[in-house]
Amino acid sequence: MIFYSDKQTTEDLGIFTKGRGKCVYELFNRTHTHGASDLLRDMFLTPLCTSEEINSRSSIISLFEANNIEFPYDTELFDAAEFYLSNTDSRSRLSRHEDNLERKFKSITGTDVNYKQIKKGIESILEILRKTDNLVTTLISIADKEHCSSFIKELQQILDSPEFEEAKKIKPKTRLNYATIADLDKTLRFKNIQTTKRLLSLIYYTDIYITVARIKREHNFSFAKASTEQSTGIKITGLFHPLLENPIPNSVEITPEGNVIFLTGANMAGKSTFMKSLGIAAYLAHMGFPVPAKEMTFDVLEGIFTTINLPDNMCMGYSHFYAEVMRVKKVSEKIGKSRKLLVIFDELFRGTNVKDAYDATVAVTKAFATISNSFFVISTHIIEAGDTLKEQCDNIRFLYLPTEMKDNTPVYSYKLQKGITADRHGMLIIRNERIPDILNQ
Repeated sequence: MIFYSDKQTTEDLGIFTKGRGKCVYELFNRTHTHGASDLLRDMFLTPLCTSEEINSRSSIISLFEANNIEFPYDTELFDAAEFYLSNTDSRSRLSRHEDNLERKFKSITGTDVNYKQIKKGIESILEILRKTDNLVTTLISIADKEHCSSFIKELQQILDSPEFEEAKKIKPKTRLNYATIADLDKTLRFKNIQTTKRLLSLIYYTDIYITVARIKREHNFSFAKASTEQSTGIKITGLFHPLLENPIPNSVEITPEGNVIFLTGANMAGKSTFMKSLGIAAYLAHMGFPVPAKEMTFDVLEGIFTTINLPDNMCMGYSHFYAEVMRVKKVSEKIGKSRKLLVIFDELFRGTNVKDAYDATVAVTKAFATISNSFFVISTHIIEAGDTLKEQCDNIRFLYLPTEMKDNTPVYSYKLQKGITADRHGMLIIRNERIPDILNQ
């Protein structure tokens, strides 16, 4: 099964960098190795789809975090190993019978570059094997049965495989002769190269888990729990935006009985930030990564779709309103295929007149409210739509972000409250900035 999302969603949530702004991927991209960095990006592009996969990954990261395990390798080892393994040209393969006078002369004069690179790559892999053997011994000693996942077992199986049996017998700082190097080259780079590469790949996963565990501690994240029951909804306590310096936490619950949240609030009250925070937490939770919240439990979804910063499409000849309509259509088609989704729409139908926006917001939100297997968060400035929906739907939860006036200036708490806002401060902000006076002058 595939976790569905799209470029619009990842851009809305700031998963990857767009321009020079911060992004969620870069928050976690503090790995020690280049291989882990590349693998981390792939993990961000492919969230997990089952509670077993999600909870298993969370469990192994939790093991690293709880025991404060550090990355035990020198990163230069992997650069040398990868460079060595990248050359699979059989003409570069070493052979015992090539250990002749000419080769020895090149070795003495330092002109046998190919041999030197092969030797360095093999020595790096031998050191990686030793370090990994120690790491796996540590992991097995501290892991209980729940934590002793397939990840640790696969590492152990590779280390115990016949392919590495001779290599593991070589003691540290042993001076390797040409014949031994040639035999190891045959084993590591040609005969069993896939096993060697798989070992490096598992170590890159280890690098990611150690890095993510460190990020979790530094930013006060927590591990989300994927529900194994039929449908429990999404419950988050102390949710905050991970890229803000001083975020204000909120708590929210979306249940099958109240699967639509209708969010209102004045400009700058924090609606978009809250919706982005919710989307980011749900996205990270489906990766098995810690989330920016105090606590979170959730139903495993089949995808997340957001519309927060939707541009027009001049290439297609779309106005902003038509782009909104096409976006709603795309999401509706996904839902129509029995997808269990989290859908977040910020300022639905802002690209048209107030009357049409009101009618469309009521119609679409009512239709969403009939789809019990997905969860929806809809924000709008058209508070009259909320009053209408309150009378017609009993599974919509109404929340708002309040504004308090102090000395004719709006002050925002950024804390969710139940109900529908009555705040209208757009013109007040315009007057406070003296825009009419500036124009009159």
